[in-house]
Amino acid sequence: MEPNAPSDPAPEERIARLLRLAREGADASGFLPFDRWMDLVLYTEGAGYYARPRSPFGADGDYYTAAHVHALFAATFGERVRQVRDQLGADRPFTFVELGPGDGTLAAGIVTALGTPGAGGADVRVVLVERSSPLRAAALSRTRNAAKPFGFHVGAVDSVAALGPFEGVVVANELFDALPVRRLRWSGGVWHELGVQLTDAGVHAAEGPLVVTGPSPSLPTDPTEGTVVEFSPMAEGLVREVADHLVAGVWLVDDYGMEEAELLRAHPEGTLATVRGHRSGTDPTEDPGAHDLSTFVNWTRLRAVALAAGLELLADRSQAMALGEWGFPRLFEESLAKVGSAEAEVKLRLEVKNLLFGFERFRILELAPARLADRFRDPT
Repeated sequence: MEPNAPSDPAPEERIARLLRLAREGADASGFLPFDRWMDLVLYTEGAGYYARPRSPFGADGDYYTAAHVHALFAATFGERVRQVRDQLGADRPFTFVELGPGDGTLAAGIVTALGTPGAGGADVRVVLVERSSPLRAAALSRTRNAAKPFGFHVGAVDSVAALGPFEGVVVANELFDALPVRRLRWSGGVWHELGVQLTDAGVHAAEGPLVVTGPSPSLPTDPTEGTVVEFSPMAEGLVREVADHLVAGVWLVDDYGMEEAELLRAHPEGTLATVRGHRSGTDPTEDPGAHDLSTFVNWTRLRAVALAAGLELLADRSQAMALGEWGFPRLFEESLAKVGSAEAEVKLRLEVKNLLFGFERFRILELAPARLADRFRDPT
């Protein structure tokens, strides 16, 4: 923890604060829709899972992202970002935005790959959009250190809208799975809202009246009795926000999920999971603020929202396939040539194997403003 950084509250203080805020937001019966509960327990300043002063990443945290497995992941993303900059014109102002950069590991790696000492730094702007104050501070520090040799300006904003119109690349890696979701259950021919019930004894999962605001795109029609669907109004709003402000360039979305038909068939009870200490669980009300909550991305809905917002799909493929197309094999061979021992080579090969085969559910979507889509297609 950095000097003067806020301390992590005691568990009982954290839980009491989150439950108080939940009660304040609940209806007269004490019911709170799940997306509001998820937002509270993940993002409440100083008490939510992502807003507490400790890192959730790595061996001492709760999970790894691909960026934490090996630097080749960020370097390969950097190759694609640099390619888009060339397609836009290296002499034009260029903005690289990461949504939810976490501790900045991916952003710093991309900046390193993008930069050339003394060449065009004044025309490159790096912007981090991160809700968590502790993570934002860590990401800014790490990314600024990486950008210093190249003269890139690095800053942080609260929203994409704060940037105004811009040209460049937007990256969202393992963000959408952690954005608050509404959860609905089909019962008796109608949808019911899932959430939590606040009582004097605490909190537990519950079912309540359907929130009036309807989703767009529409929900599945006539699903099997008891089917649960999950969708994120916040995620869909973010898609529209990026579409409104990315004038030219590409948005790279990397996450895990399924098509809607697959989700309904394979996960009729939904995909909500908790993660703590590299172990998954199923109770989203247990020890609130102490574990991550996530759901699979519904790729069918996400693409539909993007297309309706004026974006076009350039590519939709597995993470491993996208990395391969962007130059991962060449970067891997270059890294192999630099290892100094047989032990280091074995370690590198194992980490690369994890990158390529340990994230099998992950897909990367490449999106661009529809009117300019052909300009930014990956020539490979």
